[in-house]
Amino acid sequence: MDLSKHGNIFGGALLVAGTSIGGGMLALPVLTAAGGFLPATLIYLLCWLFMAATGLLMMEVFLWSGKEVNIVSMARMTLGRPGRIVAWILYLFLFYSLTVAYISGGGTLVKDVFASLGRPNFSPTWGPFLFVFLFAPFVILGAKAVDRVNVLLMSGLIISFLFFVLIGFDKVELSALTHSNWPLAFLATPVVFTSFGFQGIVPTLTNYLDRSPWRARKAIVIGSLIPLVVYVFWEGLVLGVIPLDALQEARAAGESAVAPFKQVVATPWLYRVGEFFAFFAIVTSFLGVTLGLLDFLADGLKIKKEREGRWLLALLVYGPPLVFSMFNPFIFLGALHYAGGLGCALLLGLLPILMVWRGRYHLKFKSEYSLFGGKITLTLLALFVCAELILMLGKII
Repeated sequence: MDLSKHGNIFGGALLVAGTSIGGGMLALPVLTAAGGFLPATLIYLLCWLFMAATGLLMMEVFLWSGKEVNIVSMARMTLGRPGRIVAWILYLFLFYSLTVAYISGGGTLVKDVFASLGRPNFSPTWGPFLFVFLFAPFVILGAKAVDRVNVLLMSGLIISFLFFVLIGFDKVELSALTHSNWPLAFLATPVVFTSFGFQGIVPTLTNYLDRSPWRARKAIVIGSLIPLVVYVFWEGLVLGVIPLDALQEARAAGESAVAPFKQVVATPWLYRVGEFFAFFAIVTSFLGVTLGLLDFLADGLKIKKEREGRWLLALLVYGPPLVFSMFNPFIFLGALHYAGGLGCALLLGLLPILMVWRGRYHLKFKSEYSLFGGKITLTLLALFVCAELILMLGKII
């Protein structure tokens, strides 16, 4: 997308939606199945409202700067040096956790490919290595290479998802969607956080829309609403087709929502379409996340993106997550859980609230646009983050 001036709201909304929708979507039905369809829908709605609100808060902070800055610079401007350090740590934690998740998920897909080729004994340890070996070079070559391949991958993602929904719709058992267990439902909130995350591109989006708060607000609300609709349809399809016990087995094995289709659906090609969808979702997320991490490290560590510098950055970006994934090849769901529960909740949830609170009420910055409700709204948003963190920590303990 050309991020020049005079961008349109629809293009900005697609930028938000494309950033949110990714590999985390594959985990949602598996993690929310025990709670049921209606509770999951409510959680999606609450997380959408929260993430849309914090996206608008991020826009408010960005407009205070008067220039193009990233989230670390925004934290430095509003919260001082401690805020900059915390933002650095949270950013690295979030993006490394997501990289581990997508390398692990990609490794599982590689293993499935070998199994379909008559190699069921292929070691899952080497799946992550082959996945990185195949797709990391696009990131190492730079943003242009990623952009070119991403157009094809996003087209495949959209086509495979629509095809998957259309051919699977008549197989949905409506009675399966009536199950509900509200206490279990909220345990999936951390990963839902991850699946609505887009705040990192708010500075780019606002510049794209001529720094107009009103146009950016529309793009954020509309763009974040698209994933909500997609996730509800996806939830209903998976929970209506796959029995609860099969989804719980997939969760115990650390697998995505596509894996159980192979055992429960009599149509093999439906599972194949699901595999293609999973492939496109994970690879697009992997490329976007690791490209962002590489640029972040290049800027933060002052490493020039020349030949030697790119290889050093590649080692920093892929080395630790790859080693971790090879020793833990089925950590896809677990890594997403920690990424959302801690990384997204703190970096994309709590940090914008704190930045706006200090900027508005202590530094007295004048806002072109302010989220309604003042301190009451900020307090409610902060309490929502705290409730999510309690759920997260309760599960760890």
